[in-house]
Amino acid sequence: MKETVTGEQQEKLNRLKEYIRELGSLAVGFSAGVDSTFLLTVAHEVLGEKVIAVTGTDASVPERELKEAKAFCEERGIRHIIFRMDPMKEEGYRKNGPDRCYFCKRGIYTEIRRIAEENGIEYMAEGSNMDDLGDYRPGLRAVDELGVKSPLREAKMTKADIRMLSKDMGLPTWSKPAYACLASRFVYGEEITEEKLKMIDQAEQFLIEHGFLQERVRMHGKIARIEVPAGDIPRLAEDGIREQIVACFQKIGFQFVTLDLRGYQMGSMNRTLKQS
Repeated sequence: MKETVTGEQQEKLNRLKEYIRELGSLAVGFSAGVDSTFLLTVAHEVLGEKVIAVTGTDASVPERELKEAKAFCEERGIRHIIFRMDPMKEEGYRKNGPDRCYFCKRGIYTEIRRIAEENGIEYMAEGSNMDDLGDYRPGLRAVDELGVKSPLREAKMTKADIRMLSKDMGLPTWSKPAYACLASRFVYGEEITEEKLKMIDQAEQFLIEHGFLQERVRMHGKIARIEVPAGDIPRLAEDGIREQIVACFQKIGFQFVTLDLRGYQMGSMNRTLKQS
């Protein structure tokens, strides 16, 4: 049976549009992910030129994500402002404690606020949804402190709602795998450097190019811990591809390459917080 938008989902969409309409003008923090793409699309539909997309980029943002963000805005005629970040200036980010994301988000939305003010935009918005409230998300503290709006949460939207509505709207991101910045690949307490971020980016790009679209390469010192969905584990472990992955990762700089038999789990590094 073909899935269709439910009455409840349509009601949430109407609620979202009304909330955005009341804001009047909006600077959307845009990563080209499922949530921010949907939010930006609806905001542009409601507010037109009173919406701008703002994307921060640094070593933790893969080039492929930035290209997707640029292409989407160009195709839709949405004004897109890109700025370069340097989160390494923040010791709280660099040292990679459990609140790392707070320092990063605070820096991003402080800059987005400046850009919004320069462009006569009254409000900022980010794309978290109701499902994000069930995990450890220190970045949401920065969102609250800086007065950033969360329209998808205001409309009580879940990830499933957003994917279904995105599909109905013909958005290319409706089935895009979940994504988080590369800084989330480090075990807490391991210092973040641009060199390490580059290693992770290269390793994950290799997996993507070999058909593993939902993947993570977690860094534990010189150990790479690969996560893919359980159904992809047999293919990754096959002779041929396994040797290619090991050779590539060792060339990148990892000494050991491991496969997590639990499979892909979003935010798996947060398990270490619960165990401590």
